[in-house]
Amino acid sequence: MKKLSLLFLGFLLCACGGYATKPVTLPDGFTVQARIADTPEKIEKGLMFVTKLPEGDGMLFLMDKEEEQAFWMKNTLIDLDIIFIGADQTVNQAHEYVPHSYTYTPDAEVAVVYGFGKYVLELPAGSISRHGIKEGSKITFTAGGQ
Repeated sequence: MKKLSLLFLGFLLCACGGYATKPVTLPDGFTVQARIADTPEKIEKGLMFVTKLPEGDGMLFLMDKEEEQAFWMKNTLIDLDIIFIGADQTVNQAHEYVPHSYTYTPDAEVAVVYGFGKYVLELPAGSISRHGIKEGSKITFTAGGQ
């Protein structure tokens, strides 16, 4: 069984560009397979250079502390919804349709969003409305690392 689990983990890492995934359940019961960003390098890279994020996919950032977080959209080539989540898995802030940038966008023109949280979830643009996400909503997942 352990060998099968390791093979499955290996498949997940390959399928997601080196990121493990975990299921994240949204307020309406819809489950997203979120890539996990749990190291400084993965957090910094995020979804940079990704050209497509299908419905049902996302990225969950596991931050060291519950505090004010800033997300800069440099080299993020797709519009995203960005959700800041507290340690209790309650939505603190939800930013819909955060605009993408291009590789040539001047730094001063790249969107930045701020929010307070221990976790940050990035989803395809429009997900907040589609899934009824708002401040105070619960988003559930297993909080541990991979």
